[in-house]
Amino acid sequence: MTLVYRKLLLVVPLIVVLTTVGRSQEVVDRLVATVSDGSSVEVITLSDIKWQLALQPNVPLDPMRKEDIERARDSLIDQRIFALESKRFPRPAPDAGVIKSEIARITKFFPSLADFEQRLRSVGFSSVMDENFEELITQRVLIEKYIEFRFSSFVVVTPDEISRYYRETYVPAFRRRQPGVVVPSLEDKRSEIRSTLIEERVADRISEFLDDAKRRIEIDIIAEN
Repeated sequence: MTLVYRKLLLVVPLIVVLTTVGRSQEVVDRLVATVSDGSSVEVITLSDIKWQLALQPNVPLDPMRKEDIERARDSLIDQRIFALESKRFPRPAPDAGVIKSEIARITKFFPSLADFEQRLRSVGFSSVMDENFEELITQRVLIEKYIEFRFSSFVVVTPDEISRYYRETYVPAFRRRQPGVVVPSLEDKRSEIRSTLIEERVADRISEFLDDAKRRIEIDIIAEN
């Protein structure tokens, strides 16, 4: 992720960034948004948005749809907020095996590796082995690890909470979906329910964190002329 000084952005608010992607190909990039915590600034460029969308199957890239651009931009703003916050809790970079596994996981969402690499080439990467692409995935993994550490590590779900969710939520929903079918027992679904409750609480914590962060952090969205 690119860092620039706030004073530079104040002097040139519509700065055009030169970015190197793929085979040392020079591309003129447009600034889309900035995220600042007062000490450093994270920038979001049009290329960042293209790269974000390239990882999502069935999302058109040429041309990109306005709603996809806005959705990717908002997602990247959240990512940049996490990136700024994660600097307070430095963690070791993921090893090559972790990055390789993450790339393999993403690739499975596409018809084939060839299809995925063709999509990557359309946004400036040469292949899944491209150093810039691997760096992009590294940054995503670092943010995911920070989120896991920051929000998942301290979630506690009690047996009573699992039982209550089973009675009040799982069983009624199951009977609506599959009337007449025997409802799985609590013991059969205990682990699944626990995971569901953890996911819900993590999502709530992340939402609360982002709401609070957006009151403290300055976000500037650059309108296209």
